[in-house]
Amino acid sequence: WSQVVSEAEKIVGYPTSFMSLRCLLSDELSNIAMQVRKLVGTKHPLLDTARGFVYDSRNNLQMRGLVVLLISKAAGPSAAELSFQHDMVSGIYSSQRSLAEITELIHTAFLVHRGIVNIGELKSCDGPLKDMQFGNKMAVLSGDFLLANACTSLAQLQNTKVVELISSAIGDLVQGIYYENSKSSEENCLTDDIGISRWKEQVFLSHSALLAKSCQAAMELAKHSAEIQDMAFQYGKHMSMSHKLHSDLQPFVRESSSDTIAFSLNSAPAILHQEFRGREAWLKQIREPPHRCACVFQQLQEAIKAGKGVTSAIDLCRCHGNRALAALERFPPSEARDALANIVYAVTRFP
Repeated sequence: WSQVVSEAEKIVGYPTSFMSLRCLLSDELSNIAMQVRKLVGTKHPLLDTARGFVYDSRNNLQMRGLVVLLISKAAGPSAAELSFQHDMVSGIYSSQRSLAEITELIHTAFLVHRGIVNIGELKSCDGPLKDMQFGNKMAVLSGDFLLANACTSLAQLQNTKVVELISSAIGDLVQGIYYENSKSSEENCLTDDIGISRWKEQVFLSHSALLAKSCQAAMELAKHSAEIQDMAFQYGKHMSMSHKLHSDLQPFVRESSSDTIAFSLNSAPAILHQEFRGREAWLKQIREPPHRCACVFQQLQEAIKAGKGVTSAIDLCRCHGNRALAALERFPPSEARDALANIVYAVTRFP
């Protein structure tokens, strides 16, 4: 994955770690960073989020902006925009580079907002209440600051359709994350039979909509046809679905560690496993006391590994990957198109 990202970055002209550099170097965000330092030594999740921006070795954080740049270069200028090619750098319009930065800012803002903890559910072992309250304030303010910067830059693009697309993507994110949080806070959340089709709908809102609509918006900025815009949307949608499935599968396919890796009961392999096994049998197994113990958790993981849920999730991951590759066929052969295909191959390859 790291090699694929590194090679793709060379094609678009600069490392995507600089994607939001203008924002990160601003005085306002520097002040926020100074305040976040006060959380060092506490257990507030915002600290881990901030640490991840610096030390993320898998390059996942900048993946969305990189894809927007790659698909912009793969599509090239449209016939309607040939007179504006002087505005292109490495085959990408400056407005498309701004869009890639906006996409990353929005994604980062929501990552920061996800670091808000529920004060009512805290235990004494979680740390001092005042630290958690301060961390929440910083998560809200810094996330809002990033989102405000993204919206200001979006308006500066002066394209009504692009503003509409990205605004709807922000709405999708809010809806998807709200649903995730509301379900995780309910004690009886496992009594609802989600099913894989409902899972797909939720994952599209919380993980795929932003990338899919950003890819479409990049085509709109270059005045490409509705057909090309739809192909870009389809690539963004299905590639990010594959990416999420690949992530969900990691606790079940990794061979490097014998330790139990944490997984969600609402991940794709678990949901597919319960569909094959039967809802009632699955609920009985996860509710057997003490169902929160590590040994029972490991038994659940082994049960999912032994069933059809993992292989079905791998098949679904590859299915979305194939649909993403099919969307790329409408773009002319190029290094950028190859890089987009390699990203799909990287998230659909399993040991």
